[in-house]
Amino acid sequence: MFVRKAIPALLAGSAGLCFAGTAQAAPQTTAGTVINNTASVTYTVNGTAQSSTSTTATFVVDRKVNFTVVTDQSGMTQVNLGQQNAVTTFKVTNLTNDAQDFLLDPDQQSISLGILPGTDNFDMLNLKAYVDSNGNGVYDAGVDTATYIDELAPDASVAVFLVGNVPTTPTAQLAFDSLHVIVAAGGATATKGTALIATDLNLANADNTVDIVFADDDSDGTLYLGDIARNGQGRAYSGYEIGTHNVALTVTKSARIVSDGVNLLFPKALPGATVEYCLLVNNATLLTAATGVNLSDVVPVKTTYVPGSISIGLPGVPGIACVLSGSAEDDDADDAAESDGFTASFDGSTKTVAAHLDSVNGASSIAVAFKVTIN
Repeated sequence: MFVRKAIPALLAGSAGLCFAGTAQAAPQTTAGTVINNTASVTYTVNGTAQSSTSTTATFVVDRKVNFTVVTDQSGMTQVNLGQQNAVTTFKVTNLTNDAQDFLLDPDQQSISLGILPGTDNFDMLNLKAYVDSNGNGVYDAGVDTATYIDELAPDASVAVFLVGNVPTTPTAQLAFDSLHVIVAAGGATATKGTALIATDLNLANADNTVDIVFADDDSDGTLYLGDIARNGQGRAYSGYEIGTHNVALTVTKSARIVSDGVNLLFPKALPGATVEYCLLVNNATLLTAATGVNLSDVVPVKTTYVPGSISIGLPGVPGIACVLSGSAEDDDADDAAESDGFTASFDGSTKTVAAHLDSVNGASSIAVAFKVTIN
């Protein structure tokens, strides 16, 4: 876990933490609480007991603004090139003595102070921050849509997800991101508060005014990117790592004489015979798919392509059938009606058969077949 706020900062002023041999700390008094106090005096005049009370001293409790933001995952998020909605997870804890809003500012940059290992060499696309709305600790697209933390109770925590898309840049290896959090005014549900401004700069304390006092600090001492002590802001870091740049993808091509017009059981490669070419695409890498697989095969000279003969699907038995079950492709380059992730076409001018496979999953195979006749 990459922790922006060091442990002393997390413990300072926090309630609800209990350690062996010590009493649990009392909850912080809520900001704005009015505290009254009077004194009494007793005395005697000529043997007669008398008493009196003082005037009442009144003050309101000021707002002690404190919170932590930490990376809530172990190590980098492992991703693949082109992956959508990749997530890094953070946790924000409100240690203020009142409910607060928190503004979320996702950011990414190369980190040069040794906070994260490695060298950042790409940026995520469309990086956004979303709040865990149902508290399950998992990003749910379409459910976790809030872009700021609304009315987080004292001593409560909430997960925040940074969500982005991984580019397809072949050289991409590491992308560092950070969650910049700014404490904001609370008190109005479903309304984003404005960033708080400290009001404790005056030497005189206004007893009837709730001052805003920043008590957060940067206990690790790095003072990185403006995250200076007691400014109502915090930042934590994480990142994405490309786990697999390539897969063990192979294409095996074979030919089978289907018929020759002479022999029924054992057809030969005679002029006029029909030959089926079989392209077996195999992905031997576990858990990682190859996407956007495009095959291209030029029909050999002295043969003629058989129109409408392309089929794509589950591999059959070698030497008997190339495609066991799948779809016959219309090979006209019009893919409007296609929905199975397979498309194919034949270009008569270049005599090229082309096939597109949306994805070949890890440890799986897909077969592509087409036929020609021998001239």
